[in-house]
Amino acid sequence: MQTEKCFLITGGSRGLGRSMALHLAQRGVGGVITYRSRKEEADQVVAEMRRLGVKAEALAFDAAEPGGWRRFGQSFRQVLSETFDREDFDFLVNNAGMGAHALIAETTEDQFDQLMHVHFKSVFFLTQELMPILADGGRILNISSGLTRFTFPGYAAYASMKGAIEVLTHYLAKELGGRGISVNTVAPGAIETDFGGGAVRDNRELNQMIAAQTALARVGLPDDIGAMIASLLGPENGWITAQRIEVSGGMLI
Repeated sequence: MQTEKCFLITGGSRGLGRSMALHLAQRGVGGVITYRSRKEEADQVVAEMRRLGVKAEALAFDAAEPGGWRRFGQSFRQVLSETFDREDFDFLVNNAGMGAHALIAETTEDQFDQLMHVHFKSVFFLTQELMPILADGGRILNISSGLTRFTFPGYAAYASMKGAIEVLTHYLAKELGGRGISVNTVAPGAIETDFGGGAVRDNRELNQMIAAQTALARVGLPDDIGAMIASLLGPENGWITAQRIEVSGGMLI
């Protein structure tokens, strides 16, 4: 009997992560989402996934906590065994993140360190922690940002961490290729979520300004990313690796 595919999406209780989880569930793929503090929202996503007929769980994971990836790895292994009857999993989506807006001249060391820990260090070491239990032939997707290609003042530190993630993606693809594991970067453009205080979603003037600079003439929605992630993780896309795939509707081209 074929084993049901299983994913881990960090930061899956809302926004892009929520959409990814639900689109995968619609394709019959179950898995685990993480949340930092919004357990109620995570439980709602889990309930929706189960209504779609797949197994689902939510686990707490704070990407800003030093060494938290080791404790999370233990909890995740336990859930794999108890809920999915597996010792491994198929898809890792490193999505958890946070926003910070400050010009280079105004960026504090604390802001820089927090962005580094959440967006790069925790991704590096969580991936390292879970590599032994990622199934051969599996997939890793690292979520980056359109801000590594185009620039908006105030996002230098954030975009630099995402640039590091894009380099890491190439190295992971090379080192894990022998196991048939593909590793790619997905870089969303401006999306209507509560990221960064929800400015793109709630500030009408900003929303219209970005739409005017986008080839498809609108700002992105979470489902634009969630659907693409589900497709990229499908069996039809197993020959893509070490790529940066921007999903921005043609923003600033």
